[in-house]
Amino acid sequence: MPRRHATSALTCLLAAALFAAGCGDGSDSSTSSGEAAASRPAPPKSAFPKTEGRTLKEIVKSADSHAELVVSPAALAFYAGVNRFPFGVFEPDRTQIGDAEVALYVARAPKVKPGATAEGGEKGGAARAQREALEQPAAGPYPAKIESLATQPAYRAQTTTVDPDAATVVYSTDIDFSSDGEWRIAALVKQGDEFAATLLPSVSVGEFKRVPRVGQPAPRIHTPTAADSGGDLSQITTRIPPDTQNKVDYADALGREPIVLLFATPQFCQSRVCGPVVDVAEQVKEEYGDEAAFIHMEIYNDNDPEKGVRPQVRAFRLPGEPWLFAIDRNGVIQDEVEGAFGVDLLTEVVRELTRE
Repeated sequence: MPRRHATSALTCLLAAALFAAGCGDGSDSSTSSGEAAASRPAPPKSAFPKTEGRTLKEIVKSADSHAELVVSPAALAFYAGVNRFPFGVFEPDRTQIGDAEVALYVARAPKVKPGATAEGGEKGGAARAQREALEQPAAGPYPAKIESLATQPAYRAQTTTVDPDAATVVYSTDIDFSSDGEWRIAALVKQGDEFAATLLPSVSVGEFKRVPRVGQPAPRIHTPTAADSGGDLSQITTRIPPDTQNKVDYADALGREPIVLLFATPQFCQSRVCGPVVDVAEQVKEEYGDEAAFIHMEIYNDNDPEKGVRPQVRAFRLPGEPWLFAIDRNGVIQDEVEGAFGVDLLTEVVRELTRE
């Protein structure tokens, strides 16, 4: 079964209409420097300290300094096993950094025993679990590669080009989470011959089990088409100019041809990656549009965040956006990408999807 791709730059929780939590604390916002950042392979593991049985706390303390940069997870849904872990790197003022050398280290928090959260309440128990995770043996290093979100000029929408906060890159690395539960994560940022350390927010592996997964039948939904809009494409896409991923109703294509289904809202995406990924999908569609149905599905009813999320988003149980599903001609999910992705990754996904 193909590995699920969990990638994004800066995924934000959807409105409370979908889950009790809202968007994050804002630490996932980014400000582009305006330069077209380039993709770069991950540095070798040998460039970072070995764990050698040390705890996560010891790894952090072994660094030469505390990192002033902010390193923030960019996805929500992780599962036991190998996951593609995306994240962003920012200056304290949230300016995005596109060329850092970073490796992650992880440790699982001990399982909370029944009644253990009574003292201090649920939040107190969670904080204690995070502290205890620092004392657990660390796994790593997991060096990260840098993936550019740039497209050819012809596919860059006004929605992207006029947005000074539009994301330009996403960092990613493969992490093997051995089990469900809360995991603590540390980052070492290489700065010359020295390392700066910082802790990331913890992630809860196995929390979002209702999102459709690779190998499962895709939910059946209807998606609006250009024909449904009466010529007013602003009803079905917030991209400017409108994208062309709205010619086919998903329900008509499901089980008949491969589908590349993208949930994203270029105008309202708080993580500022939806514009770039819809541009990416437009470029890849130019090459593979005759081999698969490319469908862009907006997030909010009437494209108004005040009106809550669309029923199609609810049907897929999505906790964040953007989110892409690659669905084979039998209606089975072959791959999925949470959050931001570049042309290279999407091309890889579509090639596998359309391979005979």
